[in-house]
Amino acid sequence: MYEIASRDSTEQKAYKKSTRKKVNAMATVVHENLPPVLDSKSEQPPSVFDGTTRLYMAYTCPFAQRVWITRNYKGLQDEIKLVAISLEDKPVWYKEKVHPANKVPALEHNGKIVGESLDLIKYVDSNFEGPSLLPDDPEKRKFAEELFSYSDTFNITVYGSFKGDPAKEAGPCFDYLEKALHKFDDGPFLLGQLSLVDIAYIPFVERAQIFLSEVIKYDITAGRPKLAAWIEELNQVDAYKQTKLKDPKGLVELYKIRYM
Repeated sequence: MYEIASRDSTEQKAYKKSTRKKVNAMATVVHENLPPVLDSKSEQPPSVFDGTTRLYMAYTCPFAQRVWITRNYKGLQDEIKLVAISLEDKPVWYKEKVHPANKVPALEHNGKIVGESLDLIKYVDSNFEGPSLLPDDPEKRKFAEELFSYSDTFNITVYGSFKGDPAKEAGPCFDYLEKALHKFDDGPFLLGQLSLVDIAYIPFVERAQIFLSEVIKYDITAGRPKLAAWIEELNQVDAYKQTKLKDPKGLVELYKIRYM
């Protein structure tokens, strides 16, 4: 019995290691020096609509993180330049000259601005070179759209639960992901292999896990082994690791003010 368990464990570890190597091998790993954050004190905007493709984003914004991960995974660090915006003190020129909606993320490409994070990750995946982040399989494509459609409900419910009972209110949302992760058995991700769907969810799961664990003492992975493995696998993806929050304590304090 113990020999079998040990062998299974070894095989599982080998499979996970192989999956991580495959995912990271498909992506172009580039470690870049991140640009400074621009705020209202920035004397002048960068040159805009000059043919350069720019991703206007904020390092702490989960919506922007979706596009940032997609950019990184496809190896577009040289092709899509980051412009970091302060969410608390936005430059006046951003609204006036770039994006009248005054939100991030926004992509400047081919003389136009594209916004909304779910639309943007699909846009980047289909309009730029690099490994595709949506499968060809029709069944997986259909399930991807179901998961995209649920993402807003997930975010609103989970973050709304911070003011109430997360285990009762947010628990079903994490159960939904746990069940979704059982649908395909050809990899540890929501569609089996890493896709835009994982990228759509992980920034929000990352923040929820930090806050709920630290403040509410609620472990979102307890009783959800697939979810735990999914988070573990994503934490090994270079394109995502480069975008993770650098100040978890700061997030906790911000969310305490915002939600409690």
